[in-house]
Amino acid sequence: MGKMDTSVKDSLDHIRAATQELHGAISDAAAKRGGATKADLEALAQKAKAAAESAKASLGTQHDAAKKHLADAVTHLEATQKHVTESLKSSGQAFQTAVQKALADARASAQKVSEAVAAKRSAMSTKNPK
Repeated sequence: MGKMDTSVKDSLDHIRAATQELHGAISDAAAKRGGATKADLEALAQKAKAAAESAKASLGTQHDAAKKHLADAVTHLEATQKHVTESLKSSGQAFQTAVQKALADARASAQKVSEAVAAKRSAMSTKNPK
């Protein structure tokens, strides 16, 4: 359709890329020999916060099906940020547990954003059949 639909699609694609990048970065940090550094984790907390804010800002422009998935993604992104922040305050097994929880939530947020993209595409294809 018009420019608005393109910008909505672009914003969802941007959010999906950000959540996938976040998941990859947390996975890389968790796999590092010697563990993730405090600087790594602080950067990851900021990435999670930025992705959550971007997803929240996009919520109002989404169709109902995409909106639900995106809202779920925000919940997981906020949990990711919380777990990364917890990891900064812990060590040993508590640190590992917090990083693993952050990784699981980052994975779930990326999945939910992908589902939002799919729901958006589905809604667009039923509106504009070829």
